[in-house]
Amino acid sequence: MDSVHLIEQLLYEVATALYFPVIAGCAFLVCYTPLQLGMTLFEGWQRWRHRFDDREMFGLALDRLRYECKMSPQRLEIEVERLLQATELGLSRSLDRVRFVIKVGPALGLMGTLIPMGISLAALAEGNIPKMAGSMVTAFTATVAGLGAGVLAYLIALVRERWAREDVREMAHAAELVIAHIDPKKHEQRHLQEGADDALAVSA
Repeated sequence: MDSVHLIEQLLYEVATALYFPVIAGCAFLVCYTPLQLGMTLFEGWQRWRHRFDDREMFGLALDRLRYECKMSPQRLEIEVERLLQATELGLSRSLDRVRFVIKVGPALGLMGTLIPMGISLAALAEGNIPKMAGSMVTAFTATVAGLGAGVLAYLIALVRERWAREDVREMAHAAELVIAHIDPKKHEQRHLQEGADDALAVSA
């Protein structure tokens, strides 16, 4: 029994030690998620005005490869593909800044609920009603903050993922045009192969 009590006491101390980091994490998400929402609204306003920063930067990089780089057509095609992959990776990383809130927000909210509830029960056993009430208020507040941040981040991620798909499609088209300018026959063969793959996928 003594060993069980020691383990329980150890777990309680660990949970209590996590109290401040968890509450601080919830507070951070409460500030971070609206900031991401503001950035998303600003980007939406820019897109409404037909300003696409990622596409424009990709286009400038393509032009630089075409006119400044003195290399063989095969090497230039490889560099274009590499540029497209690097741009896609950058878009994925920008989405990860929001995606992590979808998972972390509810988890921190749950931890921010259970830890204060344990403290509240300990305070109740000691007869400290004000401390118990304060811990319960913190518990429910953390739940709302974590879940709210997760839901808002999910909605932001949906919008940004749609934008990212549109950008990747347009950038891939621009890259295809550059490759077609380098080697029209190879570009035509690639499209024929893609069409055959699509036909096989539909028939399957």
